[in-house]
This record gives sequence, C-alpha cells and structure tokens, in this order.
Amino acid sequence: MPRSSPQYLFRQPNLPIAEAWAPLDAADLEEQVEIPLLGRVSAGMPIEACLDADSIEVPTRMVRRNTYALRVNGNSMVDCNIFDGDVIIISRRESAENGETAVVMINDQEVTLKKFYIEKSGVRLQPANESMAPIFLHNSDIQVLGMVMGVVRQPDLAA
Repeated sequence: MPRSSPQYLFRQPNLPIAEAWAPLDAADLEEQVEIPLLGRVSAGMPIEACLDADSIEVPTRMVRRNTYALRVNGNSMVDCNIFDGDVIIISRRESAENGETAVVMINDQEVTLKKFYIEKSGVRLQPANESMAPIFLHNSDIQVLGMVMGVVRQPDLAA
C-alpha cells in the first residue's frame, strides 16, 4: 500500500489561528529545506524540556530565520487545529502578544504549547480545548521560546 505524503499547513497572517491554516500547493512543496526537529512540546500538562538532535524537511515557504520544529504531545490545542502527533514549525521569538499561540518554557525546565495572555496578576496560558484548565503563572516563571508558523500533519498510518 503506498504511503501518503504529509500535509503541510501554513499560517496565514491576520486570522485567528483556528482559521488561519492553509494547505501549501504543489509548487510550494517542490523546494524543501532541512530544519532542526528539537524534540517534543506538550499540548496538555507541561513536560520536561529535553532537546533532540533530529531534523525534518519542510517546504522552503514555511521557513524563516531561526526556524525549528517540535512534535506535539497531547490535545490541549485541538480547537486551534493542532493535534497530538503533529509537527509544529516554530519561529524563534522571545515575546508574544495577547492571544498568540506560543511555545513557552516554565521555570527553566518544562515546555508547553498554549495561547498566551498577559493579565494584571501575571500570565495565563490558555488551552484551546474546553475540557482543559488554563495555567496561571508570574511573568518571572515563563520564557517565550517561539510562535507557531506552520503544521506538518502526518497521514493516519492506521488507514
């Protein structure tokens, strides 16, 4: 049985992330570049940060300066169309605006993928899944690592 190719979803600017994903067309898929796949990020409870030295090929259109990839574990971002097992393409940044979907390090040891909100008492990391609770932290407890710019979705291997 032939194996299906991954689906590449590119984030369109100025749209809510749940509606911002557009599949790349065939022309965009022809030229690919290798970027670091640095490990896993939790879309659920934060997990210990541990770096891998792997890589993944993605279409050139998905890559900017300081781009890397992380594999998603968990279902806290399903309402943003990011699912367990997806590989997310991250643009390295040290700050985030309210409502942006960010990879965040907590207390220099755990990483998570959440929507980022600045509040009077600190920061709220909001899942995009109604069944999961937000995480409230002080500004000094978190470090923004990057913003989600794309998704690589592997075909269902069970099919």
